[in-house]
Amino acid sequence: MSGGHGHIDSSNKRIALLVAILAALLAVSEMGGKSSQTNALASHIDASNLWSFFQSKTIRQTTLRTAAEEAEATYKDGPTPMPPALKAQAERWRQTAQRYDTEPETGEGRKELAARAKAKEQHRDQSMAAYHMFEYGSACFQLAIVLAGAAALTSVIWLTFLSLGLGVVGFGFTVLAFAAPTLIHL
Repeated sequence: MSGGHGHIDSSNKRIALLVAILAALLAVSEMGGKSSQTNALASHIDASNLWSFFQSKTIRQTTLRTAAEEAEATYKDGPTPMPPALKAQAERWRQTAQRYDTEPETGEGRKELAARAKAKEQHRDQSMAAYHMFEYGSACFQLAIVLAGAAALTSVIWLTFLSLGLGVVGFGFTVLAFAAPTLIHL
């Protein structure tokens, strides 16, 4: 207040407006950060599930190949030939094991599962990079708000400029988080 007449100093009005703008930008940055964090966690879970499915396919594939090889090894140098039914079964095991490598029609072959898991990992990493950019932006906005409050209380003008500068840096981090989260690695 100025002069005891109930009037607010115009510089404090500007600082109040600055704080309001910074607080609004902080809310956007925090919302983006939480969304990115949630996306990263969901993608991480999806990637883990796909890698588990990949591993189970590998185990099944190895089991079938081993069964076919064992059946063939049992009769390889023996006095009796391999029974035709067992020979046919061993061939079916090999075909099934081969099919586990790639199943484009279902997307559940090892090749397809690995590609899907890697895509989820890439999405997770992108979301985590965005999350970190949002966090840096939020920190800048929070510090800018504190400095603006200090500027209003002390009437030290350079605190206002420092607050404004941190707000610009926070805005930059927030824009990067939306547009190009992996551009800068901090």
